[in-house]
Amino acid sequence: MPKPGKAIPDGYHTITPYLTVKGAAAAIDFYKRAFGAEEIGRFAGPDGKSVMHAELKIGDSIFMLSDEFPGAGCRSPQSLGATTMNMHFYVNDVDAAFDRAVKAGATALMPVADMFWGDRYGKLRDPNGHEWGIATHKLDLTPEEMAKAAQAAFSQMPQQS
Repeated sequence: MPKPGKAIPDGYHTITPYLTVKGAAAAIDFYKRAFGAEEIGRFAGPDGKSVMHAELKIGDSIFMLSDEFPGAGCRSPQSLGATTMNMHFYVNDVDAAFDRAVKAGATALMPVADMFWGDRYGKLRDPNGHEWGIATHKLDLTPEEMAKAAQAAFSQMPQQS
């Protein structure tokens, strides 16, 4: 007889991202190469080939993914032509992590740079259409210091109409 489980299982956080992709098996391999993800588990779909559910871990964080199942309303950014979310994670060396991901097949959207909020940050798009922000935290800023740094950064940006 199964024993009762915890409301939040060990190793999980309150919020766990769930990605829908085209070609989940290839996506899992990409996340392993690009971000050093560890595969926790994978369950085949009804056809025995697709991935109904998989769990991966990067650092101390778990995320889930599955192949798209359009009949169930589950579609990937590739099918939608856009993404509505961005994954963000911290690493010890953002420059090395960014380069590794690009070499594994990610597209650089924003090169790594020092940001006004105190992180060294870059942004990528993975081959499945999901966007990933990668950062190394460098400075702890007070709200006042951050506001001043933001104002200086925004003054350097071209005005949008």
